[in-house]
Amino acid sequence: MNEYRLTVEELPVKISVLKAGDRVCLSGEVYTARDAAHKRLQQLLQEGKSLPFPLNNAVIYYAGPTPSNGLRPVGACGPTTSSRMDPYTPLLLTHGLIAMIGKGERSEKVIEAIVKRGAVYFCAVGGAGALASQRIIGCEVIAFEELGCESIKRLRFEHFPLTVGIDSNGGCVFANTNIGGNDH
Repeated sequence: MNEYRLTVEELPVKISVLKAGDRVCLSGEVYTARDAAHKRLQQLLQEGKSLPFPLNNAVIYYAGPTPSNGLRPVGACGPTTSSRMDPYTPLLLTHGLIAMIGKGERSEKVIEAIVKRGAVYFCAVGGAGALASQRIIGCEVIAFEELGCESIKRLRFEHFPLTVGIDSNGGCVFANTNIGGNDH
C-alpha cells in the first residue's frame, strides 16, 4: 500500500499508478452529486443538453453537505452509499468522468466501466462527515439549488483523505468482488 498527495489536475496522468488499498490525500475541485442530481445529469445527457459542469476529467463526490455553521464552508460532508449511483455511473464515465468518491461496493457493470475508462473509485470514511468538512476549503452551489443539500456543489478539497477502492485495472478492496475471474 502506497500513500500519495495528488491534485485533481494530476489524476489523469497519475491514475494508472494507483492501486486498490492505496491512500490518497486529494486536493482540488470536486463536484457533489447524489441520486436526484445523477438522475437529472442523465436526463440532460440523453436530451443532448449542456451539463452544469464539465465531465471531462471531473471528480464527483457522492455527498450532500449540510449547511455551514459559519466556521467552515460546509457543515458535515460525509459520503453516501455509492451503489445508489450505479445505474448512472457508466454513462457519466463514457462522457469523461475520471473519479468518484463514496462509500461501499460498486456493481460489476460499474467496475467494468471504470476499467474501460481508466478511472478510479475512491472510498471516504463514512460516519465522519464533521471531520471530512475540515478538509473542504470552498463550496458553491452550481446547479439544482431546489434540491437543497442534494444540489450540485463545487467543493474545494485540501488534502482530503481517501482510499482507492477500485483502481483503473479493476483491482478492488472489496472481498466479494471478482471481475474477469481474477481476484482483486
